[in-house]
Amino acid sequence: MAPVAMRTAAQSLSDAQPVSFWLDDPEKPAALPALTGDERCDLLVIGGGYSGLWTALLAKERDPERDVVLIEGHEVGWAASGRNGGFCAASLTHGLPNGLDRWPDEIKKLEELGEHNLDAIEAAVARYSIDCEFERTGEIDVATEPHQLEELREWHQETEKLGFTGTEFLDRDALRAEVDSPTFLGGLWDRRGVAMLHPAKLAWGLKRACLGLGVRIYEHTRGLELAGTTAGMAVRTPYGRIFAHRVALGTNIFPSLVKRVRPYTVPVYDYALMTEPLTADQLASIGWRNRQGLGDSANQFHYFRLSADNRILWGGYDAIYPYGGRLNADLDQRPETFLKLAGQFFECFPQLEGVRFSHAWGGAIDTCSRFSAFFGTAYRGRVAYAAGYTGLGVGATRFGADVMLDLLAGERTERTGLEMVRSKPMPFPPEPFAWTGIELTKRSLARADRNGGHRNLWLRTMDRLGLGFDS
Repeated sequence: MAPVAMRTAAQSLSDAQPVSFWLDDPEKPAALPALTGDERCDLLVIGGGYSGLWTALLAKERDPERDVVLIEGHEVGWAASGRNGGFCAASLTHGLPNGLDRWPDEIKKLEELGEHNLDAIEAAVARYSIDCEFERTGEIDVATEPHQLEELREWHQETEKLGFTGTEFLDRDALRAEVDSPTFLGGLWDRRGVAMLHPAKLAWGLKRACLGLGVRIYEHTRGLELAGTTAGMAVRTPYGRIFAHRVALGTNIFPSLVKRVRPYTVPVYDYALMTEPLTADQLASIGWRNRQGLGDSANQFHYFRLSADNRILWGGYDAIYPYGGRLNADLDQRPETFLKLAGQFFECFPQLEGVRFSHAWGGAIDTCSRFSAFFGTAYRGRVAYAAGYTGLGVGATRFGADVMLDLLAGERTERTGLEMVRSKPMPFPPEPFAWTGIELTKRSLARADRNGGHRNLWLRTMDRLGLGFDS
């Protein structure tokens, strides 16, 4: 970055608050009291993010008489569920290309289930009056390099031949009529498969809906230890114990209480900026009247969208893996990444020179080697888990909640019969091999972005093994 551009980027960050914009809300609900003493229930849900909240809500919808307790170690929605970009996608497989590569024989069923899942989320938002700024605007995959444009064109033609007709190819002029950036060469618009929403308000709305159905929620209550009993399961918490017939784990990036699950995920830190609200003239200078979500097509990609009050969220690009996979709150703030993101923002939208960022934040997401969630049971079917959403959990966690409930019921369903549900990703190796492999993959992906998309021997080997890593 040139010195002048670096100075401009730095000045734009001078007032940025080091917290998630979504969580920095005066209407944020107060935390509920922690559990003190012992508790008993039919189903215990551990984790107060989307995964746990959907599980508790769907459990009560399936059986209103079921006694459900949810515990959260901090506050509902405080982690990845309250700091993501708010892209709620229909895809259950981290995009059609990933799903088609991994499960070609069942990809049409996975796409159907994903569409139904997104429709069900939209219906639940309406049914429970969840004011989460839900907008079914779709998402545009943007090409900023010639090789990306050709790849998008070829992919669009291929998917139409396979019968997937939900996308529209946009050439340079058509794309810039939607959102105007001198870096845009074309794009692929999925008009119905993605919704934009306020992620924290979704979590808070699900919390309110759960309480309304009779779920008992305890915040600031960590699940410390899991053990089997003659009648079910027991979970130790800081101030008491919970005895439950069944347990659903929605802890995702945090160390699983089923220890054998831990090698399947690693934490990767993702970062985002939010601008101040754009003026009418600033918004007019870039168009964006249809408010789609956008993401560029590089391996190290950006995701960006408009908020309800016309701010631009700009995130992605850097994906930071801490050696040993240790979670560290200090990594939630990374000034060198924020500076890089700010400079890239003004390269994309030079007409917005002078806009400042109000918030800058980051945090860990749970990443697995196949990029989409995996599922399983433990303790002879009394415990179920879902994890590994790899940044695409805003929508897919509801599907994962249904899978966990099916597994706990011991039911053979359309969901539990899927190869995606029955299989596991490849676990990550121990250190130093995990760090070395991830770093080598990241550098190779960055090199591919600079070299017309050419994938070196390392990346081609990872492709053959069904492994990968990006931001």
